[in-house]
Amino acid sequence: MKKKTTFPLRTYHVKNMTSSCCIHLLRKEFSLDGVEIHDIKLGTIVLSLDPKKFSWKKVEAILEGYGFEIINDKEKLLVEEIKQAVIDLVHNSTYNAMVRNSDYLVERFGMSYPYISTLFSKHENTTLEKFTILHKIEKVKELIEYGELTLSEIAYIMGYSSVQYLSTQFKSVIGISVTEYKVTPEGSRSGLDRILYG
Repeated sequence: MKKKTTFPLRTYHVKNMTSSCCIHLLRKEFSLDGVEIHDIKLGTIVLSLDPKKFSWKKVEAILEGYGFEIINDKEKLLVEEIKQAVIDLVHNSTYNAMVRNSDYLVERFGMSYPYISTLFSKHENTTLEKFTILHKIEKVKELIEYGELTLSEIAYIMGYSSVQYLSTQFKSVIGISVTEYKVTPEGSRSGLDRILYG
């Protein structure tokens, strides 16, 4: 049985923590004498530490040194959770073309879509719709590179009514047609933490 810590816990809500690689990185960084990770998941890390061996300022310096931002504002925290929900829907789950993005977010957060969308725009330099489109296009690029599906199958999986609609949106975001991208796809994908503005 794991020994119970005698030190107080602190929960950090972390911006830009968007993939399992972030979790692995922070697990490694906080495998230090005097620090104990109690829980870690996308957007959150719960730690305790021995103040004789380590400090909360050092914890925060490590987080910020890797480009993570500590979130204290409730609205910003919700926006980060909304971003994570979009990433989960588009990248980390079997995308269900029958579920609209707005319906998914309304059900997940129990809030109206206009409220969620307005809040998102208030704290980010883009709209929720544009943010979602950028992630969908990034997923389309990934599926094209795998080479296992036709464009029709990709359009259907990603919730586009036709290949033409997918192609139009793809060109407006990337600047080249989906067919051109299919010929030379290498080297133009973005990390999920970089897909922020459209």
